[in-house]
Amino acid sequence: MTPEPPPKLTTRLRTHTCGELRVGDVGAQVELAGWLHNRRDLGGVQFIDLRDHYGITQIVVRPESGLDLGHTPKESVLRIHGEVLRRSDETVNPRLDTGEIEVDARGFEILGESRTLPFSVFPEDDAPEEMRLRHRFLDLRRERMHANVLLRSRVIEEIRRRMRAHAFVEIQTPTLTASSPEGARDYLVPSRVHPGKFYALPQAPQQFKQLLMVSGFDRYFQIAACYRDEDARADRSPGEFYQLDLEMAYVTQEDVFEVVEDVLHGLFSEIRPDRELTPQPFPRIPYDVAMERYGSDKPDLRNPLTMVDVTQTAQGSGVRAFAGAYVSGMSVPTREPLPRRRMDEYEARLKERGAAGLAWLVVEPGNELRGPLARHISDEARAELLDSLEAGEGDTIFLVADPDTAKAQTLMGLLRVWLGEELELLEDAYRFCWVVDFPMYERDEETGEIGFSHNPFSMPQGGLEALDTLDPLDVKAWQYDVVCNGYELSSGAIRNHRLDVMYRAFEIAGYSAAQVDERFGALGRAFRYGAPPHGGIAPGIDRIVMLLGDEPNIREVIPFPMNQRAQDLLMGAPAEVLPQQLRELHLKVTPPAPTRADSS
Repeated sequence: MTPEPPPKLTTRLRTHTCGELRVGDVGAQVELAGWLHNRRDLGGVQFIDLRDHYGITQIVVRPESGLDLGHTPKESVLRIHGEVLRRSDETVNPRLDTGEIEVDARGFEILGESRTLPFSVFPEDDAPEEMRLRHRFLDLRRERMHANVLLRSRVIEEIRRRMRAHAFVEIQTPTLTASSPEGARDYLVPSRVHPGKFYALPQAPQQFKQLLMVSGFDRYFQIAACYRDEDARADRSPGEFYQLDLEMAYVTQEDVFEVVEDVLHGLFSEIRPDRELTPQPFPRIPYDVAMERYGSDKPDLRNPLTMVDVTQTAQGSGVRAFAGAYVSGMSVPTREPLPRRRMDEYEARLKERGAAGLAWLVVEPGNELRGPLARHISDEARAELLDSLEAGEGDTIFLVADPDTAKAQTLMGLLRVWLGEELELLEDAYRFCWVVDFPMYERDEETGEIGFSHNPFSMPQGGLEALDTLDPLDVKAWQYDVVCNGYELSSGAIRNHRLDVMYRAFEIAGYSAAQVDERFGALGRAFRYGAPPHGGIAPGIDRIVMLLGDEPNIREVIPFPMNQRAQDLLMGAPAEVLPQQLRELHLKVTPPAPTRADSS
C-alpha cells in the first residue's frame, strides 16, 4: 500500500519524494533523498533505485556525468540532484507509480553510509525472526513490513472516523492504576513515594470505562494500550497490545451488536473489497451450539464441516467404546477415500491431546460401512448415523467419544480444523459471527471451586433471581464474543450495574462483600449514586490488522513487538537496573531458588 503524499513535501534536502514525480515533471531539475534500494550496471550506465516512504524513483548515472555510485553500499542514504526524463516506451515500468520517468543524475551526496546488512532488505530473503527483531529498523524498511505498518495506521484512522460517526467520544483512561483480577497476570509498577505499594498497568480499561458511563458520558471509545503478562501465541502478543475499547449507556446486547457490526463491516469492506464478507446482521450462535457444532467458541465459519451430537445413536450401536460417553460425529466429503495412514496420523495427534482414540467409517456403495468398527454397528444404528450426519456414498465419518462432553467436542473441533485446512475446504472470505449466551461460571478442574468463566463484571441473564435459584453452572451471562475466521476479535458484555447483583455474583465465586469493596471500591461507590444500564466490547486492533493483511503471525503487524519469550530484542528489555534505582523504589532483588536442572 503506497501512502498518498500531501500536495507538497518539499524540505531543505529535497524538492520531491521518491513516489511523486510523473510525466508532467519531465524537464524539471529536482533533488531527491532516500535509501539506495537496488542498483544495476548495464554497459557502464548505472541504474539506481532510490526509495523513501512514498515510493521508488529510478536514477540514471551515465559515464559522462563523472559520478560513480557503483561502490556505495545498498541501504545508504543518498541525496540526488538531476533532471527528470521520460522513459522510452519499452522501458516503462508499470509496477511503479513513477514508472514512466527517470532522473538523470547530475550530482549526489551520501547523507548516511550503510554498513554490511545483517540480512537483505531487497530482495526480501528469509531471515531468522530473532535477527529481524534485533534489527527491526531494517526489517521495517522491507516492503511487506512497511505496508503492514501503513495498513495498521489506516485501520486505526478508519476506526476513529467510524466511531465518531456513531457519536462516540474519544477519552483516554489511566495507564497507571490498581491491580485487578482480569484473568491474566498484571505488570506491576513499584511506587517510589509509597514504599511497598504498586501500581498495575491495565489489562483493560474495564472499570474506568464503566465509571465513564456512570459519569454521564453516553458513548466512549479509545484505542487503548493494554498489558498482560501472558505467554505468546501466533494470534496474541505478550506484554502490550491495543484494542478498540468502547462502552455505551442505555443499551441492550443487540444495540452493541448493531454498532460494532457497522464499524467492522464497513472497515473490512473498505480495506478489502476484493474479498467476500459476511453480510449484516452477523449470525448469532449460542455458546452451547458453537461447542456442539464446531467444537470451539471461536468457530471458523469458512470451514463447511459441522459436528453432530450422535451420542444416543452411538450408545445404542452395540460398540462398547461408546458406552457412557458423549459421542461427537462428523461426515467429511472427500473426492477419494483418505488413506489409512492419514487416519492413523489424525488419531495419533488427537491422542497427544488426551483422546482415547478416533473411530472412522467410510460409506461404501449401498450405504455399507467400511472401517475397524463397521462390523460392530447394527443396521438400525447405521441408518440413524447416516441420516443424522447426512452422510452419503464416498464420505468419511469420524467419531470421537469421551465421558467429558466438552473434551469430546473440543477434540472433534481440532479434527475439524485440521481437515478443513488440509483438504483445502476454507472459503476465501471473511466470515463473522457472534458467540452469545456464555456460562457465567465454570468449575476449576483442579480445585473444584466455582469461578467466573468470562468477564466478572457481566450481568447474569435473569439477574438476581437466576443467581439465587439456579445451579451456578446453569447461569448464562449477557456476554458475547465477535469472531472472524476462527479468531476471537473481542469479548464483551452487558455490564452488571446493580450493586446487589454484583455482590451476589462475586459471592458465588468466593468473594466476600468486603473483598469486592476492597478490589472494586470505585465501582461500588459509583453504583450507589445511580448507574445506567451499559455495555461494551473491545476488538483487538492487532488481530484485525493481522486478518486484513493476511498475516499468520501477529508480530508481523506490530511495529516493535516482543518475541515469544516477552523480550524486546531491539531495546534489550527486560533488563537489570542500577542498585540506586532499586533503593529509590525500596526494592531488593532476590535470585530465584535453584532448580534440580540447575544443580545437575
